[in-house]
Amino acid sequence: MSNIKQTLKFFSPLSITAYPSHEYGGCGADDMLEELSQAEAVYYMDEILEAIEKEKLPDEGQRGLMVYFDRDKALAEKVYSAHPTVEEYNGELWGVMVVEVYGELTESEMSILADYFTGQYSDGWGEGFEQRGIKIHCGEIYVSFWDSKNFFIKPEQELKQGAEQNFNGQMIGGM
Repeated sequence: MSNIKQTLKFFSPLSITAYPSHEYGGCGADDMLEELSQAEAVYYMDEILEAIEKEKLPDEGQRGLMVYFDRDKALAEKVYSAHPTVEEYNGELWGVMVVEVYGELTESEMSILADYFTGQYSDGWGEGFEQRGIKIHCGEIYVSFWDSKNFFIKPEQELKQGAEQNFNGQMIGGM
């Protein structure tokens, strides 16, 4: 196992619902709950990051969500930490799992981790996070890292390579 730590990121879409509140002022009586696009969610990035920070538990320490990983002992030793966050990419706000690993991960190990993170988003960490409102200027937003209709999780490189292809399948920009 390599002693050199590298950072990997796994991206997934967010599902964000806004609930207007009249106590904050500026909201009309006609305001209804609203699904925000990932582009609209960028505006609330600081509030979401602050809420994620509050969600961290003392027992997780520097390893984050990897303290709960028990599927594969060798992989658990290879992956130092996993921390959920959000990041703007291409004008949209994405859910991101930032992972620190020793050495390279195999395709199988990447798949095991993606499955683990999906479980954390749907039933573990994410289930609790999505139930806690985040105060915004005009009410609250609820942020879900997992959505049964539109969910996927992809390594950063895979997501960004796919975004570089236009609708004809030709590369734009490129390396």
